[in-house]
Amino acid sequence: MDQDSTNDGGVRYYRLTDVEQRNSFKSTWIIINHNIYDVTTFLEEHPGGEEVLREQGGGDATESFEDVGHSTDAREMAKSMIVGQLHPDDWEKISKPPESLVTTVHETTSWWSNWLIPGLAAAIVTVMYRMYTPDE
Repeated sequence: MDQDSTNDGGVRYYRLTDVEQRNSFKSTWIIINHNIYDVTTFLEEHPGGEEVLREQGGGDATESFEDVGHSTDAREMAKSMIVGQLHPDDWEKISKPPESLVTTVHETTSWWSNWLIPGLAAAIVTVMYRMYTPDE
């Protein structure tokens, strides 16, 4: 196991490998916003079931935690489970690049798809309109 360390401010830092190794039936640690939580004793009490926490065990649960929209009370309760912080050197290892919701397609469009098809559609509509409207 990697050696954890404490800085001058009294914060105990753990490496990502430490957190990963504490993911078992005996111990479950998760990371939320770079804080490390020992949720082992809370597993059976968790309203969403212990499976939810075990799935996140040993890794970054920030996105899942925030997506659920935990109450202020839940956030206060969680503070009592903090055992330390993730070492800053490991922050990039858990940071994921933001997913883009927009997909871009690089395609060269030709003039016919932009002008010819709409022009033909307009011509057909015009011809049909003249054919089916009564002459006066």
